[in-house]
Amino acid sequence: MADPRDNLTDARVLLRLDRAALGTIDPSGAPYVSLVLAAADAACKPLLLLSDLAEHSKNLRRDARASLLFDGTAGLDQPLTGPRLTLMGRVAPAPDPADLARYVAQHNDAAGWAQMSDFRLYRLEPEGAHLVAGFGRIAWLDAIALFSRDN
Repeated sequence: MADPRDNLTDARVLLRLDRAALGTIDPSGAPYVSLVLAAADAACKPLLLLSDLAEHSKNLRRDARASLLFDGTAGLDQPLTGPRLTLMGRVAPAPDPADLARYVAQHNDAAGWAQMSDFRLYRLEPEGAHLVAGFGRIAWLDAIALFSRDN
């Protein structure tokens, strides 16, 4: 069995990936998933720069609950044996200019989007995390522990 600290470390590596699948709830109550670019804030919580015009943004205005899937399986012959992390929580505005600077530093093209009136920076405030670190290595992680600097 893996050391729980190894699970936290593996999850934090995945949180630094630059893209994720964002799951929101559409008006009918059905899941809606889209690809988004992500960056990590100082606590490693995901930042997203989203257009008000996008379907996922419309969904989030109705219901802030969301999930993000970070997929670390690129290049594997058998992707289902590779690492991935699902975060569940609520998306909220991230008005701190330092967060936007972190986002733009990771996504240079985003500097132009950030100047457009319909783009806003958001943060997923995690309430739960599910890690699949490889075949047979699966764990629910405590969201507080995942984002704590003490672990």
